[in-house]
Amino acid sequence: MKAKELRDLSFEELKEKERELSQELLNLRFQKATGQLGNTAMIGKTKKDLARVKTVLRELELGKAQGEKREQ
Repeated sequence: MKAKELRDLSFEELKEKERELSQELLNLRFQKATGQLGNTAMIGKTKKDLARVKTVLRELELGKAQGEKREQ
């Protein structure tokens, strides 16, 4: 998933996406530990996607904080 696509989502959708990716990463780690994971590159891809979501969420938080400072 690309950051540009993520920036088009709402804050609530991003929070849901973050929760889904965290759960998926947990499942992938369990599969790896039990020897059921065939494509280990999925772990890295999921980590990067999760980091992108968290980055966009943080950008939104900082943007709101900047907006509050400008209003004062």
